[in-house]
Amino acid sequence: MRTTCFLMAVFLFFLHGNSIAQYTADKIVGQKPKNVSLADSLKHVTYPYMLPIWGQKVINKGFDLPFPVGMSVQYIWQQSDIIIDNLQVGFNHGPMRNCDDIIRFDKATATTNGANIRPDFWVFPFLNVYGILAKSKNTTAINAGLWIPDSSNSWKKIGNINTKADFDATTAGFGLTPTFGIGGFFMALDMNFTWSDIKELDKPAYIFIFGPRIGKNVKFKNEQSLALWAGGFRVHMNSGTSGSLSIGDLFPTGQWQQKIDSGYIKVANGQQQVNAWWSSLSPRDQQNPGNIAKYNTANAALAKAGQLLEGASEAVNTVGNSTVQYSLDKRPKDQWNFLIGGQYQINKHLQIRAEYGFLSSRKQFIGGLQYRFGF
Repeated sequence: MRTTCFLMAVFLFFLHGNSIAQYTADKIVGQKPKNVSLADSLKHVTYPYMLPIWGQKVINKGFDLPFPVGMSVQYIWQQSDIIIDNLQVGFNHGPMRNCDDIIRFDKATATTNGANIRPDFWVFPFLNVYGILAKSKNTTAINAGLWIPDSSNSWKKIGNINTKADFDATTAGFGLTPTFGIGGFFMALDMNFTWSDIKELDKPAYIFIFGPRIGKNVKFKNEQSLALWAGGFRVHMNSGTSGSLSIGDLFPTGQWQQKIDSGYIKVANGQQQVNAWWSSLSPRDQQNPGNIAKYNTANAALAKAGQLLEGASEAVNTVGNSTVQYSLDKRPKDQWNFLIGGQYQINKHLQIRAEYGFLSSRKQFIGGLQYRFGF
C-alpha cells in the first residue's frame, strides 16, 4: 500500500548556490579627491597578469579590477517543496504501472546540506567563469495516500504514506557570470549548470540555476569593502527520474505486510461496492455511456491498486535481492524565489559572503570564504 515511499529517496533537489567573485570590475567615477586620484593612477598602471583578457585596456580606462583567479569554499542549506507526477512502479524488473490516479502526493519536501569548492577565473573584465565540485547529504519527506473509487465513483483515501529518506550526492558542473559595475553599483547575471550523481538513479540529475542580482559596493579604508545585493533565484531541472532500489532497504517485512493486508481488504470492499452499484442499475442505465465510463474507470483503478499491493507483497516476502523499479517526473513547486546577500572584503585577497533566499516554497542559505590571487 505504501510502495512509493522508496521513490522519494532518489529525488534530488539540491541547489549549489551561486557566488559573486569580488563582485565585479568597477568603473571609478565621481569628483571626490580619492576617486579622482585612483582613476588617474589607473590610467598609468602596467597590468601584470594574463587574465582577464583586455585587462590592461580596462585598467587604463579607469576600471578597478579584482584579482583574476579565486578559490572559494561554500556551505549550502536548502529546503524546497516539489511536485511529483507521472509515477510508475514495477517490481523485480516486471511490468511498470502508472500510478498517478491511485497514488496522490499531498506534499513532498526536499532538504539539502552540502559543501562545494569553486575555482573561478575572470576571463574577460565583464565575464567570470567557474567550476563546481560538491558533496551533499539530502533528505526527502513525503505525505501521500493510496486512493480508490467507491460505489458512487467518488474517490477516497484508504492509506497514508508518510516517510523520509536520506541519500548522498556528488555534483560537478560549471558556471558563467556576466557582470558590470560603475561607481560602486553593479549588476550580475549568474548562471550555472550541474550534474549530480546519486547511486539510486539511472543517470545523473541535471539542474540549471539562474540568479540575477543588483547591488552596491561600499569601500572602506585599507582595501576593505562591503557589497550588498538583492535579486532572484530560478531553478530548472530535468523532469524525468528513474532507477532501481533494493526491497530489503525499504520494507521491514512485518510492518509492511500488515499495511499491505489492510490495503487488500479495503480494495476488496471497494470492488464489492462498485459491483453492487453496477448491479443496482437498470439495463437501460447500464447502457448509458457515462455509467459505463465510471464503471470501467473504477474497475481499472481497483485492479491497478490490487496489482500494486500484490507486487509489493511478493517483493517484501521474497528472499534474496528483490528490487523495485520506478520512474517519475518532478519539478520545483516555485521556480523563482527572492534573495538578499552580502560580501565583506577583508582585503583584495580574502572575502567572506552570505546569502539567504525566501518568499516562495523554497528557502536557502549560502555562506562561504573566498581567496583571490593574480595569474
